[in-house]
Amino acid sequence: MDGSPVAAPAPVGHDGCSPTTRCPVLTDDLQADLTAAMKARDAATVGVLRMAIAAVKEARVAGDAQRDLTDDEVVAVLAKEAKRREEAATAFEAGGRPERSAAELAERDVLARYLPAPLDEAALAELVDRVVGDGGFSSPADLGPAMKLVVAEVAGRADGKAVAALVRARLAGS
Repeated sequence: MDGSPVAAPAPVGHDGCSPTTRCPVLTDDLQADLTAAMKARDAATVGVLRMAIAAVKEARVAGDAQRDLTDDEVVAVLAKEAKRREEAATAFEAGGRPERSAAELAERDVLARYLPAPLDEAALAELVDRVVGDGGFSSPADLGPAMKLVVAEVAGRADGKAVAALVRARLAGS
């Protein structure tokens, strides 16, 4: 011992993150909003946020080992859950259950608060044109690599089917 003070171990929070590691901000926002919704006795929001937090935790432990998710990965999980709500609302509407459809859409709207703003059609078309042009893709045979770059650029701000249709049209028209 050289007389220098021994550093105490860094405290670890309830979420497993220490002050020296960067925890995803979005999961903290979800937890804080859940607490606020519980205090406000907003049962609908509490239910949606609990489901969202559970889906994020499930994604954390999926695979070989538990790992922390980045904010982008959390957004992807939330986008998947929002899409499920959209599909369920459509099914309930088709099944003659408009009240359940409205409830599913309300849940989707709660999740939408945590998702990036969606791209409108013009912005999406411009993005597809730019990425396909910059990548030098010119034939329908280039669909796979072109989709990989476009989907990475879109980052969950547009429906995958719409993106695929635009990329196909762009490659077919080149």
